[in-house]
Amino acid sequence: MCGRSLTFRWLEYNAGLRPNSGHSPKEVMEGCYGGAEPPPHIEPQSRGDGPTLFTTRDMDTEFTNAGLTTRTRFGWRAAYLLASVGIYMVDQSSKAWAVRALRFGDERTIINGVLDFIYTENRGIAFGQLQGSGAFGRWFFVALAIAAAAAVLFYFLRTPRNDDRVLGACALLLAGIAGNLTDRARMGYVIDFIAVHAGSWHWPTFNVADASISIGALLLAYDLIFAGKKSKLSDR
Repeated sequence: MCGRSLTFRWLEYNAGLRPNSGHSPKEVMEGCYGGAEPPPHIEPQSRGDGPTLFTTRDMDTEFTNAGLTTRTRFGWRAAYLLASVGIYMVDQSSKAWAVRALRFGDERTIINGVLDFIYTENRGIAFGQLQGSGAFGRWFFVALAIAAAAAVLFYFLRTPRNDDRVLGACALLLAGIAGNLTDRARMGYVIDFIAVHAGSWHWPTFNVADASISIGALLLAYDLIFAGKKSKLSDR
């Protein structure tokens, strides 16, 4: 009977709608709160020569602030999700461009000896690994990507609003997973076209989604490893 219902019991006492049980509203309050001070939204109010009663203070304001807090938290996450959608659109647009401009062997040198655009079709996982897995591998990777996206989204929704590094990492991961998932579900392979190399060393060809996943994973790993260590040191 304590908590929110007690507030309305006080209102009923003030309005004369509840008969006196032999205990003043203050005694009722102290029974509920163990003799502690009344909640911040409760203040004593005297009604003529009668006993001191209690009424609510600024209840509408409190409900409004609670609504604003909920909207602010949702809006903050929505901004990260909007950025994730933007990265996803960049990934899909760049792949559509690669199909039109590079598919038939038209390679583009962006930085001589460092960066080239070369069209490739990746039927494995990120950076061209696990090729030749067939139809089973295609749908296995689709299911794996869906599970990974669901896990990241759950972690994203559970992350505190002020943890920008983790929220940003989750947004990058979601964008990258969704980008490659779209390719694999629609075509059975992922389009890669960014080739980075230095001399005889060549990094596996990748795309915008792969880069987004890599950066997001690094940020998340940094937070889990180094931020966790700092938290333990500060607790000592």
